[in-house]
Amino acid sequence: MSKLLESPLSPATAVLDQTCLAGDPWMATVRAGQTLRILDLEGNQAVDTLFYSAANAEERYSAADTIARNGQLYLGLGSRLYSSEGRVMLTITADTCGRHDTLGGACSSESNTVRYALDKRPMHSCRDSFMHALCHCHEAGVLGLGKRDIAPNINFFMNVPVTPEGHLSFEDGISGAGKYVELRAEMDVVVLISNCPQLNNPCNGYNPTPIRLLVWD
Repeated sequence: MSKLLESPLSPATAVLDQTCLAGDPWMATVRAGQTLRILDLEGNQAVDTLFYSAANAEERYSAADTIARNGQLYLGLGSRLYSSEGRVMLTITADTCGRHDTLGGACSSESNTVRYALDKRPMHSCRDSFMHALCHCHEAGVLGLGKRDIAPNINFFMNVPVTPEGHLSFEDGISGAGKYVELRAEMDVVVLISNCPQLNNPCNGYNPTPIRLLVWD
């Protein structure tokens, strides 16, 4: 796990302070120099997240570039999140959890069916939440985002170890109530979140819960 560092920022001075309920999407613009905090209110909650350049949505978070340039599979304090153009989008400036997944991706009706059972197909998924936001949120309309723009995402707070055989294992989370990660935007970015509704593996402790989103100038 990466080093832990608490933030000096106070919620009282945040310019945005919102709660995203379990299973819901959230979308907002964070300007260069602003700081975004994603706070795990009750603990053990996975937060599937994508980032897009607010100037040109064809430039977006790149899992491959971020893994390669940081030289590690998991994100933590000091990690830089790179775009598909090789530019730094955000930097993790505070973290009280210690590790965030880059590999597990977003659950979908298809993956729920393949991994678990045919009768799981109708269950709500992160891809559903992403699609809902892309169809209804103002930022998505301005940037012209659609389902083709759902790329490999970050799973903040999620624990997905790589086994010695090279497989992925969805394990119990390492986060807890009140833990958070903060990211400083290095460019104007649009943030797209699915507060994961998954009930079939322990990534949410089989009990999805709300998160809190705060932004500071």
